[in-house]
Amino acid sequence: MADYFTPTVIQPAIPLADITPLERLLLSHVFNAEPDGEGLYFYAEEGPADMVWLDRAPIETALAQSPPSTATTFVTDQLARVPVDNVEIELDFTDRYWESILQDIVRRSATLRYVTAVSAFTCSKMRPDGFGGMAVLITGSHVMGKSTNDIIQDFLNEAVPGGLDEPGKP
Repeated sequence: MADYFTPTVIQPAIPLADITPLERLLLSHVFNAEPDGEGLYFYAEEGPADMVWLDRAPIETALAQSPPSTATTFVTDQLARVPVDNVEIELDFTDRYWESILQDIVRRSATLRYVTAVSAFTCSKMRPDGFGGMAVLITGSHVMGKSTNDIIQDFLNEAVPGGLDEPGKP
């Protein structure tokens, strides 16, 4: 069985002054977080977490300390789906809500103009679909990204007018 990984780094470090308690709680569970000067450096050795499990009390505390944002809407919607007596809350990040959370931070920041997420696609076996990468640029108004497959397709469209229907086929 092949294991697929997506190591990811977020750059630059996010200034502590720009991140709400809820955003810090969430991003610190989607990614690893390390202090970096006056900010936090976020990274994921195997890939950003799709599912995060947190106790209700820290979530509610961070929610109460944070102004309205993508993070507060996301958590409020997720909390509405579980019984109020559930102590452990499962938060579903499969739709990459972390990108929207980072975008909110960039919008509010006096110092950040953008944030990037750079990922490598790796695999424990030499599988053709197991390698490559992706770069995402997050500004206050845009989230855009390209994978290495997208870049190769761009090259093919430029180098081979009319493009190719199948990779490696004329």
